[in-house]
Amino acid sequence: MKAYLLTAPDSETITLTDVPVPEPGPGELLVRLQAIGVGIHDSYFLPPDAAGSLPIGIEGAGVVEEVGSEVAGRHRRGDRIAFVNVMQPKGGTWAEFAVVDVNSLILPIPEGLDMVQAAALPVAANTVLRALATIGDMPAGGRLFIAGGAGAIGTLALQVARRRGWQVAASASAHNHDFMRSLGAEMTVDYHDAGWVQEIRDWAPQGVDAALAVHPGTSADSMRVVKDGGSVITISGDSVPTERGITPVMIDYVADVRAELLAMLEDVATGAVHLEIERVHPFAEAAVALDRVRTRHVRGKLVLRL
Repeated sequence: MKAYLLTAPDSETITLTDVPVPEPGPGELLVRLQAIGVGIHDSYFLPPDAAGSLPIGIEGAGVVEEVGSEVAGRHRRGDRIAFVNVMQPKGGTWAEFAVVDVNSLILPIPEGLDMVQAAALPVAANTVLRALATIGDMPAGGRLFIAGGAGAIGTLALQVARRRGWQVAASASAHNHDFMRSLGAEMTVDYHDAGWVQEIRDWAPQGVDAALAVHPGTSADSMRVVKDGGSVITISGDSVPTERGITPVMIDYVADVRAELLAMLEDVATGAVHLEIERVHPFAEAAVALDRVRTRHVRGKLVLRL
């Protein structure tokens, strides 16, 4: 099969290579990929010493080709699934086929949702729902700031927050402000503008109740707009000291959000939730897509189509 590998363990360059189709074990599925979500971490999450020998990639959508002997009816050949495939010993998703452990995040694709849409959702939607679960039960009318509101995570977080009755402010480059307002943002700021923190403070004089710091380096600034004792969820894993009763935390990786994930896929299928896909690249343009996503300026998601 065709697959994208790193050219060397310490390289950021990928190369299209012929490799054997992986064989599924008893508790695994073999999936024929039809679309692949593109993310900033696709070339990072590989088992130790695997760079250069295994396909990169952590999410995708396709059709189940083979089912392991111990799967016990949970999945069948021909099922349409979207999935996350992190640190798998048989490789990732940037390939024509991938092996998936049945204990991974695997989501049935509802009617009305195409493969490109399905491939764009598992990582971003799962991250959003776990991040919001980390905030907890903020009442309707609560105020949320999203540092990075135009990307794959931010666009979904904005909409979920608005559906929960929260008021949302979000940062992005100025050309994305109308777009974010169309998704429900009440306040938009340009992070290039030195006065954006004061703009948020004018909108929420006591500070917002919580902030999602999506991109690296945004947690410290997010702290400045959160009220005393509020919440900062650092999706990128920034390390920021506690102050004013605010302790930045990472997302809750054990929160059970599966039911909400399935509901989100249905909502995207029906159009109740907007899924922004900046561009769908053919598989042959994988390197172009990876370079683009590394800029961290993608609006929504990039997807590869096989």
